[in-house]
Amino acid sequence: MLAAQIIRAQGIDVLGIFFKTPFFTPERAIRSAETLALPLKVVDITKEHLKIVRSPKHGYGGNMNPCIDCHALMFRMAGKLMKEERADFVISGEVLGQRPMSQNKKALQIIAMESGLGGLLLRPLSAKRMPITIPEEKGWVKRELLLDIHGRSRRPQMELARELNILDYPSPAGGCLLTEKVFSARLRDLMEFNPDFELREIELLKLGRHFRIDESTKIIVGRNQKENDRIAALTKPEDMVLIPYSLPGPTVLLMGKKDEKSLHTALDITATYSNVKPGHEVDIKLVCSDTIKILRGKAHEKKDFHGLLIT
Repeated sequence: MLAAQIIRAQGIDVLGIFFKTPFFTPERAIRSAETLALPLKVVDITKEHLKIVRSPKHGYGGNMNPCIDCHALMFRMAGKLMKEERADFVISGEVLGQRPMSQNKKALQIIAMESGLGGLLLRPLSAKRMPITIPEEKGWVKRELLLDIHGRSRRPQMELARELNILDYPSPAGGCLLTEKVFSARLRDLMEFNPDFELREIELLKLGRHFRIDESTKIIVGRNQKENDRIAALTKPEDMVLIPYSLPGPTVLLMGKKDEKSLHTALDITATYSNVKPGHEVDIKLVCSDTIKILRGKAHEKKDFHGLLIT
């Protein structure tokens, strides 16, 4: 938002681009663009992005976030859009040193080169601390009106936001699920045990509690009604869905191998996360394809299943 306003202040038209994947969605960007009356284009890069998530050239950050490869991909895609949008160069809100691994000087140079943009990538917030770019050389942008923000503190950006009357902006943390510990553990588990996963399985990673029963079987337990409804909507005919029959409780999804042992575990987990005390048995409705059965599960202490939790 700040970078866009700095460049617009020089009389240059700016088009916002949001690159969408299952790991980061555009709702907040749309709101921010509306705040600035900034035209925004949303581009789905899921197919290309999954390739680098599976095998990033420059590795991961603290979790499953391949930030350097991800940024390079986004700028490469932006470069392809330049001709279509009749644009002259690309800008970014990155700040030198803001993030130690993906926004140090070497990382920013790698991103510019591997994206193919090179000197056509301008970072207005830190431009005075970085090599001069083509837009500056050619006089399209006045370098003296760019900034020299650097380092971990976001106070300079917050002060600039106040000066520019930008009062509604996203928090610096969050936004990408790949930076989250639990989601990353679930994704790592999915990639290990089901490398040919479907997109709906990524959506399921966002929901409930996940239990790894064996190398081919996983159980997902909804935590509230909203999650229960979403899990039900993402099921396929071959999945088993378990729901407590006559009392409140979770929607439970059994995916993979459905032998007697895994079904017994799924029934007991369903009972355990229902509103009954340990030791009580619960009638549970099981739905699979066109088959509906009423079976029984026994509630345990939740800690009895903690060893199966993917965390």
